[in-house]
Amino acid sequence: MIRRALLAAAVGGVGAGVGWRWFESRRLTPGDEALWAARYPRPDGSELALAELRGRPLIVNFWAPWCPPCVQEMPALDRLQRRRPDITLLGIAVDQAEPVRRFLERSPVSYPIVVAGFAGVGLSQQLGNPGSGLPYTVLMAPSGRQVRHKFGETSDTELESWLD
Repeated sequence: MIRRALLAAAVGGVGAGVGWRWFESRRLTPGDEALWAARYPRPDGSELALAELRGRPLIVNFWAPWCPPCVQEMPALDRLQRRRPDITLLGIAVDQAEPVRRFLERSPVSYPIVVAGFAGVGLSQQLGNPGSGLPYTVLMAPSGRQVRHKFGETSDTELESWLD
């Protein structure tokens, strides 16, 4: 009788632990919440509330026009967005509107770009980029939680593997 009670308690404890981990895995971190609360101007002057992008996979790429690896990876990001209409890719420019606008006139992309200026550095730090380096890429799940992140240049092939 005592063995059954101990076994039931152990099984119940394991179940509670698994349940708690599942619950915790669904909670948004402060960085996740900061991303979804953000509103930034687009290069054309209109505004984008990032909460509008929630509900499907979102790849967020922090970049700047003066960052060579950022500029080098943009064609791959553009290819991925064109190939995968089931996801949203967002570029967050860590610069001022005019340099971003000039850059996009020369090198347009098919995904939305917002201009965050220095605030983009703070947001990238909240999303796991303590060194504030660029480029920095984050994958957000449809639930709104961050799934992966990477500092440094990435490729469409690598990002495809994140989505599998």
